[in-house]
Amino acid sequence: MTPVILLAEAEKSAPVTDWPARIGWLVGLLLFIALVYWLMREGWKWRATLQSDIPELPAAPEDTGPVKLTMSGRYHGSTTAGQWLDRIVAHGLGTRSLAELTLTDAGLEVERPGADDFFIPAAALREARLDKGIAGKVLTEGGLLVVTWAHGDKLIDSGFRSDHAAEHPAWVDTLNHMTNDTEGAR
Repeated sequence: MTPVILLAEAEKSAPVTDWPARIGWLVGLLLFIALVYWLMREGWKWRATLQSDIPELPAAPEDTGPVKLTMSGRYHGSTTAGQWLDRIVAHGLGTRSLAELTLTDAGLEVERPGADDFFIPAAALREARLDKGIAGKVLTEGGLLVVTWAHGDKLIDSGFRSDHAAEHPAWVDTLNHMTNDTEGAR
């Protein structure tokens, strides 16, 4: 027999003789993992408390007018404008989800299954651009549609990614055209 076969036939490890120590280490590891998850959850809740000054999100009006664009894709979160790592978690804005975007003359409606929907009035829209990242998500250059909008006294960047990335430039052009049209409404 060759040495490789002898090694393959060798017993892999010694039988466990100290079960209490092994179980103790396993329980300790599980408690440590639970502690880390609990601390992460508390941090998320603390961030929401710090951002409690952000007003409630507006609901979509009954009549939004004709649809300009629609998009299916993902909502990747919202951040303070210009600070792509400062995630906003208040009012469910920090929850990633699938999203259906509908752009009308009234504004941008974001429908999210499993998360709170929200509406961005046309007068609140400030800018749209293609970017590569937002808190927790980094893509190739231009892979993310970022919409900047005003809510209360805060400017917010919200990141979306279409199922068809070729749709992004049309969204940027249309949204930026709308912000130029509503410039006097600010």
